[in-house]
Amino acid sequence: MKPPFALLLCLLLPLATAPALAQQGDASAPIEVEADRLDLDDRAGTAVYTGDVDIRQGSMQLTGNRVEIRRNAAGELSRAIATGERAYIEQQPDPAEPVVRGWGRTIIYHVAERRVELIDRAELHQGGDTFDGGYLEYFLDRRVVQARAEGEGVEGRQRIRMTLQPEQ
Repeated sequence: MKPPFALLLCLLLPLATAPALAQQGDASAPIEVEADRLDLDDRAGTAVYTGDVDIRQGSMQLTGNRVEIRRNAAGELSRAIATGERAYIEQQPDPAEPVVRGWGRTIIYHVAERRVELIDRAELHQGGDTFDGGYLEYFLDRRVVQARAEGEGVEGRQRIRMTLQPEQ
């Protein structure tokens, strides 16, 4: 059985190792986690943090009232789920690009697909461009946004709003 610290590193390190998600220095940056409580289940492959959770590594930050990290049978991170009144994720993909910031009542980061779902009161900002709605999906590699006014986990109908800044 892995000691809890080693398992914790196995669960979190891949958050910053995906090339489209992080600057090169992010993977070697220390992982900092703050929470009021941690429930670690090695057999289930989960780590659940509760109470004003703040996870940081390099330019990546994930916050929420509750953050659950899941790994697959091979021990690789498969999903990170942050929930709260305003769960938050941010990442600077490249030093020359603006920081990408996202909010929602639920944020799901699918590691293998390099995809982020922002659910209910969803908001995504990149530079001066903004997207708001009930459900936003952001594909990190392709920098593609898909938005819907309604969806699973979305309260009511939340129309899509978008502001795009003109090219300089």
